[in-house]
Amino acid sequence: MDDPVIEKVTVPEGGFWPAPEIARPNIYPMEWRVETDKLAAIYEKSKRAVWNPADLPWDGIRPEDFTPEQRLGIMYWFSVLANFDASGPAVFARATVHAFEQHEEDPVRKCFFSITRDEMNHEECCQRTIARLWPGGPLDWTPRTELEKAAHNNISWLYYNGGRYWHGYNSAVGKYPLAVLFTSFMMGEMAASTLFRGMASGTRHPVFGEMFQRIGRDESRHLQICMTILDKEWPGLTEEVKEQITRQLRAGFVFLSMILWEPPEGFWDLPPYFLANHRVLMDHARDAGLGVLSFEEQAENWRVAIARVRAIVERWGIPFPAIPELDMSGVEVEFIDPEDIIPVF
Repeated sequence: MDDPVIEKVTVPEGGFWPAPEIARPNIYPMEWRVETDKLAAIYEKSKRAVWNPADLPWDGIRPEDFTPEQRLGIMYWFSVLANFDASGPAVFARATVHAFEQHEEDPVRKCFFSITRDEMNHEECCQRTIARLWPGGPLDWTPRTELEKAAHNNISWLYYNGGRYWHGYNSAVGKYPLAVLFTSFMMGEMAASTLFRGMASGTRHPVFGEMFQRIGRDESRHLQICMTILDKEWPGLTEEVKEQITRQLRAGFVFLSMILWEPPEGFWDLPPYFLANHRVLMDHARDAGLGVLSFEEQAENWRVAIARVRAIVERWGIPFPAIPELDMSGVEVEFIDPEDIIPVF
């Protein structure tokens, strides 16, 4: 059958019918609006900075170079890290979808996508390290010694709390304005860039050193994305939004201290023996030369990172929360609802 011949468009009598209004939130209609050229430039930079975790010299990580306790300690540290970095792809994929639904400008959506891709690389680093040193880790293995049982149990409790975070994040991502969301993201990225800078300089193992340097560069770029967006979103904030940001900054400290330092009260639902066993396992990772800082060094690193965040937000008249765990004064935030935890890493 021959194709029909159409010589001209059909114009209905009385004019074209308007399409129904598209219900929101929705990714349609498609558009590529650019308001922030700097964000577009950062996205282009992210494409040129892509790296492949498979290209790291993984043969250099040999189980026989470590004692069983050291291997367990390294596996445990990367399992703790995975509670944050392995959730990153899903967290930022969810944020990417949200940015499309809210019709944020094109560079915002693309930058979220670039972070999602980076976080998948970071997750892969956790996956590959654990697979080389402790097959079946984090949880698909049978512990035999008391130390192994403690590690397995701690990781189980850690991931239970991660599940609570994911539920809360899913509920919160559509509830808060962009200024609150990005303040939370900024807190996480400041923490991450601080952590990996310290790990890269502290590790005695070249493969981990290269890994941490690459991840640290990614996290620094993520921080730049957050700061660029916040420079646009923070002017003219209402007092209500400022109060929300203050609470999220406190929530960020509570949530992120699990990997940056030690878990304070306020979100983490843990058994009374968790912290003591956590310290023993972290000591084994430190002894293996992974680059885990001492308790005091971690506290100082975290204090410096938080001071940077404080200086940034106070420029916009946003009250900073008290961090009594690090002897930092500020506004008292008495209660953090687990349903409101947003920070990502």
